[in-house]
Amino acid sequence: MNLHLPLPQGGVLQLQRYPRSAQHSLQAWDAADEYIISELMSREWDQSAPLLILNDGFGALTLALHHHSPCSFTDSRVAELALTANARDNGLEPGWQPLNSLSDWPLCDEQAPGLVLMKLPKTKALLEYQLAALSRVMGPNSLLIAGAKARDIHSSTLKLFELHIGPTHTSLARKKARLIFCRPAPDKRPTPLPAPLSWPLEGTDFIIHNHANVFSRASLDIGARFMLEHLPTNHDGRIIDLGCGNGVLGLMTLARNPEARVTFVDESYMAMASARLNVSENLPEAEPRARFMVNNCLDGVAADSADLILCNPPFHQQQAITDHIAWQMFVDAKRVLRHGGHLLLVANRHLDYHQKLKRLFGNQRVVASNRKFVILRATKIS
Repeated sequence: MNLHLPLPQGGVLQLQRYPRSAQHSLQAWDAADEYIISELMSREWDQSAPLLILNDGFGALTLALHHHSPCSFTDSRVAELALTANARDNGLEPGWQPLNSLSDWPLCDEQAPGLVLMKLPKTKALLEYQLAALSRVMGPNSLLIAGAKARDIHSSTLKLFELHIGPTHTSLARKKARLIFCRPAPDKRPTPLPAPLSWPLEGTDFIIHNHANVFSRASLDIGARFMLEHLPTNHDGRIIDLGCGNGVLGLMTLARNPEARVTFVDESYMAMASARLNVSENLPEAEPRARFMVNNCLDGVAADSADLILCNPPFHQQQAITDHIAWQMFVDAKRVLRHGGHLLLVANRHLDYHQKLKRLFGNQRVVASNRKFVILRATKIS
């Protein structure tokens, strides 16, 4: 679905979500994007100082303010691709500085940012990490404006802004969105960056490390737990852990298959850093057999190059529940698998991926199931 967004300097933007498909018309924007842009059209702010933008999902904020050469910070490879694609559609030359979630801080230059714009992240852990990082670079005249759905802004959210930055207040709700305004307290000391969260992987001697934006950061995902019971052993081929998160499936695959080579793939920079850390800390002797790739599904991966693909697919993109990411994973998996190769996936039973796999691969088999999850295998036969 396109967005024709009025710009502070006049004109409009046309935006689309990414990946793009005529079959999926999810909006490439939300009311919080509009609210932030509207607020800037009526507010004085220091335009000579660096502008920092965090968590811009599909480029609405970065492209609306591209003439200010902002630093645009994201943990998502898909968000990076959306920004680039939407800039091209609107005839805009890249004038922003792209930064991922693990880039060194300070981000822009030695001057403190005059304005920081944030789309509130989905997870509290990532918000805490980003506020701690901002506390180290914002100056006394910096202003932080964060936007989100009104229902996602709680008193505990505001306390985090006050804890890490300083005095905080909110706007009135508009189209079910609300803004948070925050300025650094004069006597506020920078907050140390939170360390990755770690916990023991049951049944092993491994310790799993998780950066802030990893799914199921505090414990083993119950779908992954079920999948661990059915991983292959004594496999000597090329294996991909697609949508790997912290890499626990790929890690255990490396451990149980000493001749296999495993590629870890995820669109999150923090997930990939976690997967890399988990291999290096728990199975350093397997590092030569491991490869790590931040990617949108399997973009650019050669056809017929994998023997087995493991997948625990997400069923949401940001706040929207959707199956189009899983579908793209399945399509990419079929292309990348060699003839006779297998896709092995775990999913909630209610998602009914059986039919999708049968339509795409021409076959599918239930490997195992319980009350909540099912493990399916599809084989590339054509």
